Amino acid sequence: MSERTYSEWQGAASNLQAALAASQRNAYINGEFQPAKSGATFECVNPATGHVMAEVASCDSADVDIAVSAARDAFNRGEWSRSDPAFRREVLCRLSALILEHREEFALLDTMDMGKPIRDTMNADVPGAAAIYNWYGEAIDKVYDEIAPTPPGNLALVRREALGVVGAVVPWNYPLDMATWKCAPALAAGNSVVLKPAEQSPLSALRLAELATEAGLPRGVLNVVPGFGETAGQAIGRHMDVDCLAFTGSTEIGKMFLRYSGESNMKPVWLECGGKSPNLVFADCDDLDRAAELSANGIFGNQGEVCTAASRLLVERSIKDDFLGRVLKHAEAAQPRDPLDPATTMGAIVDSAQADRIMGYIESGKQDARLVTGGERVKMNGSDCYITPTVFDDVAPDKRIAREEIFGPVLSVIAFDSEDEALKVANDTRYGLAASVWTNDLRRAHTLAERLVAGTVSVNTVDAVSINMPFGGFKESGFGRDLSLHALDKYTALKTTWIRY
Repeated sequence: MSERTYSEWQGAASNLQAALAASQRNAYINGEFQPAKSGATFECVNPATGHVMAEVASCDSADVDIAVSAARDAFNRGEWSRSDPAFRREVLCRLSALILEHREEFALLDTMDMGKPIRDTMNADVPGAAAIYNWYGEAIDKVYDEIAPTPPGNLALVRREALGVVGAVVPWNYPLDMATWKCAPALAAGNSVVLKPAEQSPLSALRLAELATEAGLPRGVLNVVPGFGETAGQAIGRHMDVDCLAFTGSTEIGKMFLRYSGESNMKPVWLECGGKSPNLVFADCDDLDRAAELSANGIFGNQGEVCTAASRLLVERSIKDDFLGRVLKHAEAAQPRDPLDPATTMGAIVDSAQADRIMGYIESGKQDARLVTGGERVKMNGSDCYITPTVFDDVAPDKRIAREEIFGPVLSVIAFDSEDEALKVANDTRYGLAASVWTNDLRRAHTLAERLVAGTVSVNTVDAVSINMPFGGFKESGFGRDLSLHALDKYTALKTTWIRY
């Protein structure tokens, strides 16, 4: 973490704000910044203050056509797609170093764009993104193809080939990281990419593309088209010359991309969608204080705007009241504050529309359960995008707050009496992204890990994520995996070459 003080971060933010306001943030296509063909722009607003940070090019299908054409030309030229994997390694590792060199700038961009604490962007998000580019850079010249078993006189080669043009549509909750999760493996495999960041948080993606060119990425290999889902996003999804679509966002929008694919060129669509993650705490857990701390972090971290947020807390009835008291201590300490304060652990909600949505769920919860703490919308620095950590107790599993993804700092507490009951409630959801189990019983840990329908099951921790492990879900949480070498599966196709000699 930088040693900057609160006032120093405020000064740095003010300087960056002035620089952003001095020029329009344009799309990045074919190695240069370009305004939208229509000339349209949209305002990029800092949710922590309500101030407009920049005017950003609002791209539509015309701009997507230009970006896809540039990406296709770059792929066909072969400077990147057919390059020595060692060259791709060098460029991606240089990009990783440049991200770290501009660490404070990226941290400020994401903090100011979507309201998350500067301590998180500095300590986790930016170094995490840099590490992922370095990881895939170092990995790509160490991934081997195959030779299949054949009769004598024959040789069958199985090779992974880049698909071509990858469209990536990413959310606002982790702007730089989510762009990185898609772009790093897609680029490492040799693809060209057309990236659409969320309209709430386009700034770090545009800066990333600029630095990628500085790192040596050939023009046209990485293009960024800021804009809205119904215009730029849909255009990418329907484009006949996009070979693959990678998306992170809501289940509802994910289903739209599946439809776009079927109505266009049947491009593979890889989805990482919503979640309603259960967090099961059993009475035999030997560290309830640690469990309570991480349970609170798992729902209030990043303002609850996390697809894997541990939003359903299932607690064995015999310890429920005691454990809830421990969680409440952390909830009450995690009050929203200015994201630029290094002491802040919970910042602003991304925009007023999302804050309205969260408050709607809170009002619904008041009708169905017992509000224990929070549930308030706070005005600060001229913005009303702050919501206090909210906990509902005595939540019935069939109620709206226990079933729908809220994407905010709202926790539903549900008591259970047996392992089977806990498992039934945990799996009774249309989602299957993540789950957590707290127990000192090894048999129970293995049994529940096998039976919980979730892409990641964390035992005696919450939301375990690593570049070395695949990340993704089951059911309506989507399919395909980000991170690890398995992510390369999404951006490559297997080609068999059979030679008879």
